Amino acid sequence: MANHKSAEKRIRQTARRTEENRSRTSRIRTFIRKVETAIAQGDAGAAQTALSAAEPEIRRGVTKGVLHLNTASRRISRLARRVKALAGAPA
Repeated sequence: MANHKSAEKRIRQTARRTEENRSRTSRIRTFIRKVETAIAQGDAGAAQTALSAAEPEIRRGVTKGVLHLNTASRRISRLARRVKALAGAPA
């Protein structure tokens, strides 16, 4: 347990930040899951809409320090490629 006032403050800050980061990460995963679900169902329109909603959320994760820039770019790229392949496939 912390013995100094500054250390106690650090513990409070870390707890608050950890909670916010967990929430943010979970939110990003939810958006990605929506895209993957639409892809699995073969719904190109829904997949495109879900991707449009997921991309800014993933980028926001980079801004807030939850994701690395390259990780976010890779995830967006892979999702976009799968959505594009789905849209190009004959119905």
